[in-house]
Amino acid sequence: METKIIDHIGIAVNSIDEAMKFWEGALGVKCHGVEEVAEQKVKTAFLPIDDSEIELLEGTSEDSPVSKFIAKNGQGIQHIAIRVADIEAALAELKEKGVRLIDEKPRRGAGGAKIAFLHPKATGGVLLELCQRD
Repeated sequence: METKIIDHIGIAVNSIDEAMKFWEGALGVKCHGVEEVAEQKVKTAFLPIDDSEIELLEGTSEDSPVSKFIAKNGQGIQHIAIRVADIEAALAELKEKGVRLIDEKPRRGAGGAKIAFLHPKATGGVLLELCQRD
């Protein structure tokens, strides 16, 4: 599986607006804009840092995976995303190796990226996202 870089680190927050006070105000990192991904019941904001990004995630409903994460763990790092060249090939290779997948087929994520998640039980407790940007 060809990995490229850490695409982004996803941070679950109660409020993107509140979190932006730190990221933009204190650190000077500028946001690309806020986007809602209705399928995942989340609002996202991407903040570029060199070749990677920080993704702020705010649940849009109580049954959102991000809202559930915050209810259980509090605000903080929710996932790490690795950019791959060919997400379908990467998923097929991982499945063949017996890696437990949450998504066997990619879905659309923020910014139109193709994404798929690996189960934390397969990765030592980390929710890992594969991300292909065309």
